[in-house]
Amino acid sequence: MISIFALTSTTCAESSGDHAPFLKVISKDGTVIAYEKTGSGPPLIFITGAICHRKFQPIIDDAATLSQNFTVYNYDRRGRGDSGDTKTYLIQSEVEDIEALIDSAGGKAYIYGHSSGAVLAMETSLTLPNKVKKAYVYDPPYVSNEKEFKNYQLTKENIKNLLAEKKFSQAIDEFLVSIGMPRIFTFLLPLTPGWKRTVQLAPTLLYDITLTENLPPIERLSKIKVPISIAYGEESPEEIKRVAHLLGQNIQGSALEEIPKQDHSVDTKILLPKMIHFFNE
Repeated sequence: MISIFALTSTTCAESSGDHAPFLKVISKDGTVIAYEKTGSGPPLIFITGAICHRKFQPIIDDAATLSQNFTVYNYDRRGRGDSGDTKTYLIQSEVEDIEALIDSAGGKAYIYGHSSGAVLAMETSLTLPNKVKKAYVYDPPYVSNEKEFKNYQLTKENIKNLLAEKKFSQAIDEFLVSIGMPRIFTFLLPLTPGWKRTVQLAPTLLYDITLTENLPPIERLSKIKVPISIAYGEESPEEIKRVAHLLGQNIQGSALEEIPKQDHSVDTKILLPKMIHFFNE
């Protein structure tokens, strides 16, 4: 699988700086969801991708950029950081986590999802049309063809086995190599800041794989009624571009936008004015 998450996980490093006060909501199944609330303006739920949480870079800087124009709810997805978890993972449970955040924000909010978080944002838009005002998604990384699907299933089984053996570091290596990282680079990862915290997130790899392991469920997603903008990077992998175009062609009323000179690790400073324009239309 080529750059499904475009190695954003390798750029996530724990920051030693100050953070906003720790807040929490309780999801429908009783799971505690930790979040930070920054900025002012209309509420925006920030949904991150694989192997990151709110105390990692570049998530902190992304949230700070977004908070220039929004009240940003930057949260730890379940199983990450200070949020709780359950034995059984369900996509619906993650949607309910976002619903709890929206309710804490007053009952309606904009949402922004990046990578696997973009897939989760679309699921939320489909499920909560009366609570999501508009959705902006960047590089949703569904598999784009049957060959990619079969390869991803092999990766999933390998990661499952490694996690069962508590080989968390090797599980992350397996994931990163499967999405395009040269294996030699994985030997450098333990030297990066926050690696020990990153390794703790290894079990959540299966959550992101569950979100993205299939071809886009076009029939379901075509029923999205919430205004949604599907953005992708000019330099993002071709597989991701194909998925974005397929979604844009089949979700009625959606906007499709290529972001010039950007890859999967998009610069939020470039994305922000485009997001503001879409939300204000």
